[in-house]
Amino acid sequence: MKDERVWLASDCIVEPLFDCWYAWAYLLPPLHAGMMVRARHIPVMESFVDAPELHVEALKNPDLIGGPYLASPVGDRERIAELLAWTKETSRPLLAIADAYDELERTLRSAPPTMSIEPLYAAVPEPLRGYVELVFDRWHQPSARILEALLYRSEYFDRKRQAIALQRADFDHREFVFSTPRLPSSTPGGVKLDIAYDSKRLDLLFRARTEGVSLALLRDTLRQSADDSLAFDKLFVASPPVPRPREAVTKGLNVRYFGHACALVEGREFSVLIDPLIPCDGSGPVRFSYADLPDRIDFVLLTHSHQDHVALETLLQLRHKIGEVIVPRSASGTMLDPSLRLLLNAAGFARVREVEDMDSIELPGGGEILALPFFGEHGDLDIRTKNSYAVRAAGKTVAFLADSNGLEPLVYERLAKELGELDLLLIGLECTGAPVSWLYGPLLGAPLRRRSDQSRRLNSSDCQRAMLVTNALRPKRSYVYAMGGEPWCRFMTSVHYTDESAPIVESNKYISACAEKGIECERLYGAADIRV
Repeated sequence: MKDERVWLASDCIVEPLFDCWYAWAYLLPPLHAGMMVRARHIPVMESFVDAPELHVEALKNPDLIGGPYLASPVGDRERIAELLAWTKETSRPLLAIADAYDELERTLRSAPPTMSIEPLYAAVPEPLRGYVELVFDRWHQPSARILEALLYRSEYFDRKRQAIALQRADFDHREFVFSTPRLPSSTPGGVKLDIAYDSKRLDLLFRARTEGVSLALLRDTLRQSADDSLAFDKLFVASPPVPRPREAVTKGLNVRYFGHACALVEGREFSVLIDPLIPCDGSGPVRFSYADLPDRIDFVLLTHSHQDHVALETLLQLRHKIGEVIVPRSASGTMLDPSLRLLLNAAGFARVREVEDMDSIELPGGGEILALPFFGEHGDLDIRTKNSYAVRAAGKTVAFLADSNGLEPLVYERLAKELGELDLLLIGLECTGAPVSWLYGPLLGAPLRRRSDQSRRLNSSDCQRAMLVTNALRPKRSYVYAMGGEPWCRFMTSVHYTDESAPIVESNKYISACAEKGIECERLYGAADIRV
């Protein structure tokens, strides 16, 4: 190529990496990363090295995708063994603080009740000294509050473990990403950039998604960090992406559905993007992609910290055009509920605002974003980093309830008084969900019995509970979303629905129940523009 403007290819997949693993919200906070490496990365690699054939055979069953099986060929056994040894050595500090936290909790559980907690500071294991505060709850039970902000500033947070992998491929045929490391042999033609997430150099790279950027500047800025400089140029093309037609919003609101829980709300003077997970080109259904977003996004709203709602690969690519990220306030310093604000700050997002239930954010040109309570989807754990949202502007109100479970209808009856007339409701009916240990197992103090684990699901509403919510809020229209059924979501969700799958059956029942009440309703899939 000559020295001219180029664009990042529309089929270029971007993956943030922690070591060689796909990075997500519980791999950035240092203490939580230690827990995940100890309980997930090391055991699955050890299992593969011991019996790679077992993993290959297991993954022939689609129901086991997303389980503790490494999706690599038997021939990668030696490479995985090398990565395992490297991980154990490199992760010594993270494993030390994870072990120290467990030791501290055992000490606190055996402490004499109601006696002063001051002497216990001497019992804090060395790796955690200065990173925890010891406190009693109102029932006089001792616990440790994690000083997360200090941990992000410590030697335990190592940006050298961060990288970005790029590869041109069919977005809709990505393997499930969370149980398998990204070895060079698994990404032919791929390029790894040894650049930390907070680097401004990445903003230049990702501007090339939709803006022409000088290839010479890209080379000078980034190619020295690439492990394959010859493959670097092949990530770019000479023609800009072609956006799909979009009418200007002159009245009311427009809701553009990008798949799963991702939606763009536009008014005359603002744009709000919710739970961004933007696909690249693929062989599946019609989609909106990066070219179909506005040049500026005033607010990004994140509903909760699960991997399909806080997609770092999308957030990093949009960082240069985001005004402010709005996140739920965490429980502050608890093992199960790390701060989403601190995580995003560490990833280079300078403007991140925390909100709590019923907080209001003013929109340009008038209107507001209203943070709403969020029940369900978290296996009954005390996790505060979760909010639904309503957008009110131009005389219209739209509510996004994502993975909410209608466990307490009275909450929504009370919300109805606050929201008033609701023009559009979007609600998730992924009513099966994974057992709580699937995500939170490494962070729990003790394993759950299988029966308890299976009963405490990461699920949202079924038809009955969705109708309780709908009857309370009385929307004019309702749409089922956040189902994760699009092929470009499977690399995160491992979902493969059939007509008999419970979420499909329950959402069909919900659509019929809404029709009986005169409420227009459908299940969203792929791409849609909805005028409100």
